[in-house]
Amino acid sequence: MDTAQEIREFLATRRAKISPRQAGLPDFGGGKRRVPGLRREEVALLAGVSIDDYVRLERGQLAGASEEVLDALCRALQLDEAERAHLHDLAAAQRRRPPRRATRKPRTPVPASLTRVLDSMTDAPAFIRNGRLDILAVNPLGRALYAPLFSGPARPVNIARFQFLDPTSRDFFPDWSTSVDTTVALLRTEAGRAPGETGLTGLVGELVTRSDEFRAAWAKHNVRLHHTGRKSFRHPAIGELTLDFDAMELPAHPGLTLTAYTAEPGTPDHDALRLLASWAATHDELADHEDSARS
Repeated sequence: MDTAQEIREFLATRRAKISPRQAGLPDFGGGKRRVPGLRREEVALLAGVSIDDYVRLERGQLAGASEEVLDALCRALQLDEAERAHLHDLAAAQRRRPPRRATRKPRTPVPASLTRVLDSMTDAPAFIRNGRLDILAVNPLGRALYAPLFSGPARPVNIARFQFLDPTSRDFFPDWSTSVDTTVALLRTEAGRAPGETGLTGLVGELVTRSDEFRAAWAKHNVRLHHTGRKSFRHPAIGELTLDFDAMELPAHPGLTLTAYTAEPGTPDHDALRLLASWAATHDELADHEDSARS
């Protein structure tokens, strides 16, 4: 993933999403435009830079751009919080001296203290993931909720690989299209933060090669922050449930995010969580019994 190319495609796709009317500009073409969205000279006008300077920026040369110019560009393109952060991440990545080879983040285990935190969350499914959506640690209820992902032998479990390469994911995630759009946007966001990281580039390369849906979604260059919301599941043993989630980045452990699911007490979804806990306990007892019988 070349940073200059990422910048070019990101700015071009953001420019294409804004009409002159949305930008408060007259459309002298009467709606007949050769390109969707704004023209380069219109973005330059809105950002208060010369057309030559904007063309240079959209060609992927952000390294020399000041924070003020970047902020003006964000305003001109009406970028949201996630998009603004992504543009600044791309600029910061380009300012750094490019590595001679792709970087590989050291794979460090989740600290035991965090594992204890997960295990203490007995009423909420929870897990810790990294930026490329590997599940690195999970509590018993979280493992029960995500049982289809853990059914195979591959470790660590990767949410994106399951969603795009395992056909059962379309049943497990009832709103599959929305779910995978979020997943791709999270991977795009991580690509801006950690360009050249070999684990991420390997995952993206695999999914681009093996999934038409991923390839189409990846080309949109959408990014997002994913801190809170609601997510639906169709569990093979429990049925459908929709849970609130909160995702918390862990400042003491950069790159790790703790995600926990809850349901409002007294709701059918809360009842479904209690049923999931009962199923998980029974499932674990059966597994322990089978292990004892084999030993």
